[in-house]
Amino acid sequence: MKFKVHKAWNIKFWKTKKTFTYILGLGLFLFVAFNCLTWYWQKFSGALRPFWQTQWENLYYRLGGNEWVIFIIATIVVPGIFFWSINSILMVADITGKPGFITQNHIQLGKNDPVDTTKLRKAIRVGLYNQIFISLPMVMLMLPILKWRGDPFSLSLPTLYRFLLELAFNALLEEIMFYYIHRSFHHPFLYKHIHKWHHEWTAPVGIISMYAHPVDHVITSMIPVLTGPVLLGSHVVSFMTWLTLTVLYGSITHCGYSLFPSTEFHDYHHLKFNECYGVFGFLDLLHGTDKMFRCSRAHKNISESIPELPKKKKKLTDLS
Repeated sequence: MKFKVHKAWNIKFWKTKKTFTYILGLGLFLFVAFNCLTWYWQKFSGALRPFWQTQWENLYYRLGGNEWVIFIIATIVVPGIFFWSINSILMVADITGKPGFITQNHIQLGKNDPVDTTKLRKAIRVGLYNQIFISLPMVMLMLPILKWRGDPFSLSLPTLYRFLLELAFNALLEEIMFYYIHRSFHHPFLYKHIHKWHHEWTAPVGIISMYAHPVDHVITSMIPVLTGPVLLGSHVVSFMTWLTLTVLYGSITHCGYSLFPSTEFHDYHHLKFNECYGVFGFLDLLHGTDKMFRCSRAHKNISESIPELPKKKKKLTDLS
């Protein structure tokens, strides 16, 4: 009996020792890995910083330090060029059906193939109106606010760590604000009088990321994007990058082609209206407002059309 107890104690001791050694070894490995990554990160960011710092200083002095000119170029011209460039490509694909490597990934087959040019021209007019008469004044108003919050034209650029941290914060804040504001605009009264404009397109195209009622554009689109930089007192370069990324992301999520998972996510919102309210889908997962979407994805490949789901399910049944 004593031998069995002693043997059991030995087994328990060695198991404990093995667990302790494993935890200690894992902790040591993570510590070394963290220090190595930190060292490489510092080297990488340190190598990039002088180049971009020089470019920023050259631009600043070339424009004579004129803050309004710098701000307009950074927050209006640069995002505008990216927005209209990508949407020009997408509109060519929508109208002509070419190039094939884009159009072969149509999400809702048989829709916008080709696109209704009358509706498209209306979307372009509304998008231009929102950009010129709403987005531009709101972004211009940001200059005195950013100067009050910090030093947006500092000759010293933010560190790469600070830059990436701001992007992450802005993205998280936009997800939170956009989800709840957007979902509230699906209240019957607000939807009927305001948000229904945007949902005239049950199969969206890239340009309609700007196609919305002016009130909808201000509250749903602009405020969630601008709030983060205001809270952080962002540098104009960080602000420019954030605005450019948001207009590109908005165009991609509305493009109607299965280029990224986020495209199908928002496309499904236009198809079903009461699903997939968020930007990235975190809050939809939390609140269960993506259940139908997740069920539909279980029976299709990423490039398959959403309306074809029943057909896909039937095929699976036949195979079984």
